[in-house]
Amino acid sequence: MAGDGRLRLFCALRLPDETVAAVERWQARELHGGRIVSPDRLHLTLAFLGSRPPGDVPAVAGALRAAAREAAGIRLRVRGYREGRSVGMLTFDDDEGRAAALAGRLHDRLEALGVYRRERRPWLPHLTVLRFRERPRLRPALPELGAVAPSDAAVFMSRLRPGGAEYEVLETAALGG
Repeated sequence: MAGDGRLRLFCALRLPDETVAAVERWQARELHGGRIVSPDRLHLTLAFLGSRPPGDVPAVAGALRAAAREAAGIRLRVRGYREGRSVGMLTFDDDEGRAAALAGRLHDRLEALGVYRRERRPWLPHLTVLRFRERPRLRPALPELGAVAPSDAAVFMSRLRPGGAEYEVLETAALGG
């Protein structure tokens, strides 16, 4: 919780344990030049809401549950590795567009609640795996994850700490109802 009593919130897809373990092994082999994102922080962000009052959590969770009801059969496949200004990430192809459809439904519901503003760029399924101050300009071999089926979706609270953000799951939502 922030000093003003507000919560830093986001909604994300959670990954199955076997996927997290495979990514962790890949990170140890292939990544350097920054801080590896720990297994308990690996997720695919659907929507970052930023600082919100605690009273928004039930409505955000309701929006996530409603959007997730129609989200059965999501399958993601690693497409590539990309570096931004301060992060390295794995990007994914979204078989049949089901994850993007979930993100779109969630964005619509959150916007209707007045708690979210959609980004201009299209939603991209990605997994942040490395944080850095200076780009290491890596070209790692990609992990062999096969088809990744997210385990569920969740509303997270993020606490910023000197060693990186800590995440707490506040609510979960089953995919496909």
